[in-house]
Amino acid sequence: MARSLLWTTALVVAALSTPVWAQRVAPSDIEDIVITATRSPQPLYRVGSSITVLTQDVIRSTQTVVVSDLLSQTPGVSVTRNGGVGGATSLRIRGAETDQTVVIIDGVKLNDPSSVGGGYNFGNLLVGDIDRIEVLRGAQSTLWGSQAIGGVVSIVTATPTKAFESSAEAEGGSRGTASLRGASGGKADRVAWRLAGRHTTTNGNSAFAAGTEADGYRNTGLSGRVNVAVAENVSVDARGVYSKGRNKFDGFPPPLFAFGDTPEYGFTKDVVGYSGLNVDLFEARLKNRVAYAITNTNRLNFNPAQANTTVTFDGVGKNKRWEYQGTFELGQNWSVIGGLENEKSSLRTASPSAFSPTPTPVRNNVGITSGYAQMQGELVEGLTVTGGLRHDDHDTFGTRTVGQAAVAWSLNGGHTILRASFGQGFKAPTLFQLFSTFGNKALRPEEADSWDGGVEQRLMSGNVVVSAIGFGRKTKNQIDFAGCPGNPFCKPATFGVYDNIASTKASGVELAAAATIGDVALQANYTYTDTENTALGNVNAGKVLARRPKNTANLSLSYTWPQQVVTGVAVRYVGDSFDNAANTFVLQDYTVVDVRTSWPVNDAFEIYGRVENLFDKTYTTTRSYGSPRRGVFAGVRARF
Repeated sequence: MARSLLWTTALVVAALSTPVWAQRVAPSDIEDIVITATRSPQPLYRVGSSITVLTQDVIRSTQTVVVSDLLSQTPGVSVTRNGGVGGATSLRIRGAETDQTVVIIDGVKLNDPSSVGGGYNFGNLLVGDIDRIEVLRGAQSTLWGSQAIGGVVSIVTATPTKAFESSAEAEGGSRGTASLRGASGGKADRVAWRLAGRHTTTNGNSAFAAGTEADGYRNTGLSGRVNVAVAENVSVDARGVYSKGRNKFDGFPPPLFAFGDTPEYGFTKDVVGYSGLNVDLFEARLKNRVAYAITNTNRLNFNPAQANTTVTFDGVGKNKRWEYQGTFELGQNWSVIGGLENEKSSLRTASPSAFSPTPTPVRNNVGITSGYAQMQGELVEGLTVTGGLRHDDHDTFGTRTVGQAAVAWSLNGGHTILRASFGQGFKAPTLFQLFSTFGNKALRPEEADSWDGGVEQRLMSGNVVVSAIGFGRKTKNQIDFAGCPGNPFCKPATFGVYDNIASTKASGVELAAAATIGDVALQANYTYTDTENTALGNVNAGKVLARRPKNTANLSLSYTWPQQVVTGVAVRYVGDSFDNAANTFVLQDYTVVDVRTSWPVNDAFEIYGRVENLFDKTYTTTRSYGSPRRGVFAGVRARF
């Protein structure tokens, strides 16, 4: 079955922006507006970078609860998770490291400064009041700064569209799973507002693959936004997102200290805030935005079986950012966007143990000041070019300048679109890599050059869309842990230090297809990713990077019956990968099949249900960690 799926998806290709599910969703129109690629609204046909857009209708139709599960079905994205829902979750774009992806919600970066690599743990991110998700692939540091080597995931919460509106959803199912969601909002002449809340709980499955103890998860989330038009050309807006999750996980119990069932659990709390002033000048040709944003991630882990103290980790990471962005319309189809940013990151971490129950916390902070500019314009009808530069000044490594260029050529009335882009990315050393016991203040930033190019073709009046894209990336000065002695940066009485000793490369192809013919909808994608450790003198040089499957594919089919009842099947295939850098342990390939149905009883009320992992497949995405088996879920939605 897996081999047949690979052959099927390799024969069809789809628009880079089309969703990968078939739930009565037609192929996207070339006039779709995207924001992440240029930090300003642009028609999709003018964007030269590779981007996938997941609209609210698509998100609803998939019935997916976990954002990482949703993203794993998009081209170029692979996901690994330590156990079930709520377990530590890593997302990789085109084979890049998990901490080389920038994650944004409502324009605010979510990456955690208190983690070793500064990346974001997708385990605590559930589908709440989300309006759309844009996945931008390739190095994107010119506009998005540090960490955007693999790409950018931008999440936008819903905005009100009516004078008053409300929605509610309730779902339940296998493993004691229950979820409640609700939202209300309104839009008047000068004020628009929306509030939303969500609570999810599940008994889960054992994080340890061979375990018998279920490791549950619960999460409560809130979001809100308000925009006030002070004058015709002046507005202020504020946004906030709150999430608190509690997950159980497994560790290494004594006396053998082999991975197994343990009573450990942890809390993760994320707080995101944004406030901004928007001023339009010169008949709105110059749009100005001044904003302040903050993220605060608190993590606290416990082990009730540990002597002297039950706390095993206590960490706080904060990002505070001031920014200005201006967009100036030079003339018809020509614009310039520029901005200034100042970001301060801080951490406080401690890892108590039975031998050291009250260790001195690690505390430090670092700042980076940035400026960027990008111009976009139409050279001739249908041919759009984009180019930009960014300059950063970091407290430790000094300055860095990166650039980006892209071209999009719309031909045959938009039925054929050629795209190509080149981008540079960098990742600043994290606070832990700089200032911890194993830190190295002489670290340089990781640097990457990436390219991609492809073609999109629309057939049958746009009801069929096919495309293919090739990509490549080389990364140097990558930071890794180096052993002592022999390293000049080693500190006394330590066994290792972080150093710029790694380099990698990745290349591949993304194919996908979308077709809506009558009441039948078909969508598919296939990604081939070839990665390699290219560090000279490294014992693992020439090996494949860990947890990067070469082959991934998604295929879905749906049919709309009378009374608008929709039934569908979705298949995901993930090929073999290695779990370690030495390529000595193989994670076996797997295929997971889901089925789903929905019935919109009327314009305000919908009943839906799904079976996940229909054939009860046993598989692992991380060595020794389990994954959810078959589950049956049903729910209701209402709009007022």
